[in-house]
Amino acid sequence: MNRLDVARRLLLVHAHPDDESIGTGATIARYAAEGAQVTLVTCTLGELGEVIPPELAYLAAGPGDRLGAYRSTELAAACAALGIGDQRYLGGPGRWRDSGMMGLPANDDPGCFWQADVGTAAAELARILRETRPQVVVSYDENGFYGHPDHIQAHRVARCAVTLAADPAASAPGEPWQVVKFYVTAMPRSVAAAAGGRFWVPDEQVTTQIDGSAYLAAKIAAMRAHATQIAVDGEFFALADGAWQRIGDREFYTLLDGTAPHSPEYDLFAGL
Repeated sequence: MNRLDVARRLLLVHAHPDDESIGTGATIARYAAEGAQVTLVTCTLGELGEVIPPELAYLAAGPGDRLGAYRSTELAAACAALGIGDQRYLGGPGRWRDSGMMGLPANDDPGCFWQADVGTAAAELARILRETRPQVVVSYDENGFYGHPDHIQAHRVARCAVTLAADPAASAPGEPWQVVKFYVTAMPRSVAAAAGGRFWVPDEQVTTQIDGSAYLAAKIAAMRAHATQIAVDGEFFALADGAWQRIGDREFYTLLDGTAPHSPEYDLFAGL
């Protein structure tokens, strides 16, 4: 058995730059620090994000995709803060555009991620899965946690890709690979209420809690790196809506596929 066979490998599928830091930053920093191989797959450049600092508002104005290019530099800085050594854009940078919030005209752009053929996008992700061979994959639930079309699409693509990666007959190159555990991000209602969060799932849906308290500083640094999208003040943050929330050092998940040796879990790799 070679070293790749025994190493812990985690792959996360996120929709835009900054999603990895807000929802899973402490988890990423913890497993990276513990020596796990962490791969981040980002589905868009986040070209339609709302810019918070007035001095950077020019990035979202005028022709071209200056914001997407700038957010790529923010993502690189966030990855460095979290210890991610392997970050990739699904299909390559800019293959699919940010779709904007649900109900906007941008949802109809034929080049946006919401309009992407799920099978085509999943084949791109399956190729990465076969190459990196993660035992654990993390993405969003079927509602994209809060209803953003790119988050919903990321869920669909990730679920399909996990199946394709394990199929010897699939067109994706590389040896077939079976993902052992598939998680989606979650926020228990009780925790959301205490932290000022607006989106949550019932507490009983949460199967897994990761203690990232030792890595809170790394998470905060990563969130600060996304200055166009996130305002950070101490241990609090706000998005473009200006609603302040506490930055969590515990992160929560629901196990959709795979077996948990006990409930609740406190390790994504429990039982492996």
